[in-house]
Amino acid sequence: MHRCFQLALLGCGNVAPNPMVGAILVHEDKVIGEGFHRQFGEAHAEVNCINSVASPQQHLIKESTLYVSLEPCNHYGKTPPCTDLIIKNKIKKVVIGCIDSFEKVNGSGIANLTSAGIEVIQGVMETEALMVNKRFFTFHHKQRPYIILKWAQSNNKKISQTGKRTYITNGYTNILVHKWRSEEGAIIVGTNTVLQDNPSLTTRHWKGNNPMRLIIDKNLKIPGDAVVFKDDQPLIILNNKKQEQKGNKLFYKTDKDENMVVAAINILCQQNIISLIVEGGAVLLQSFIDAGMWDEARIITNRLMHIDNGLAAPSPGKSEMFDTITMGSDEIQFFKKV
Repeated sequence: MHRCFQLALLGCGNVAPNPMVGAILVHEDKVIGEGFHRQFGEAHAEVNCINSVASPQQHLIKESTLYVSLEPCNHYGKTPPCTDLIIKNKIKKVVIGCIDSFEKVNGSGIANLTSAGIEVIQGVMETEALMVNKRFFTFHHKQRPYIILKWAQSNNKKISQTGKRTYITNGYTNILVHKWRSEEGAIIVGTNTVLQDNPSLTTRHWKGNNPMRLIIDKNLKIPGDAVVFKDDQPLIILNNKKQEQKGNKLFYKTDKDENMVVAAINILCQQNIISLIVEGGAVLLQSFIDAGMWDEARIITNRLMHIDNGLAAPSPGKSEMFDTITMGSDEIQFFKKV
């Protein structure tokens, strides 16, 4: 099952809004096939796994056990039901990490397999299986994207020097941050971040998909020559002034009294985007924290940098650190909301 998780995560950033799934076929303790869901709209993990079995070993499929990180689908979407393929190949035993609580599956895949006489074992490493698809389950259970807060701070917890762009993270961490961006459906920043840093909000340091970009700019203060307006990547500007589409740039007008955090989340839900990374600035980050709209925080601290007269970093509040890594001068701490 651990190998299934490793395979599933290879699809991160490419399969949403579908879940990430990995599968392996085992015959007498030997793996004869493995696969994962590679791209949204394309073959699922179980299909790729079965198709990967070499011709001389295909007669072993019906004598093998299929391990899969998530309950096989049992409905027609962009591809046929995986349960039908499992039954067709006469696989006698299926071991599942966790149930797919999506309404079109939610136990029906298991029911279909058992009714066909297949032995099904479920809940193997269930906690880990649920974590693999934390974005997918959050989106369907809470009706909002999985929200990651990210910021960099000095060793005295300052997020920037007042009124000027401040480079806090080192080059290796910058690459990692762009990898993070490639794994999420959307990224959001506030007006001051764009005015001060003029970011592109893309994955230019990492080979991967660019997230949908959102900017909260209530009074349209950001000038037209900002970097985000110069490329061909989609962009949504939440504002109180106008509703207008200019190519792939959407100016989305909200009511003056509307909570911008809620407005941003509603837009993402409408577009079926299941994850969001919030990159600043401090006011926007704190707005998500105050609204209780976050699931995970990634805080990068440059242990060698001290900033005087700087802007204080946000505080995640009630949270629990679950991981930490070090990259040169930068320490990265991972928190979850409790």
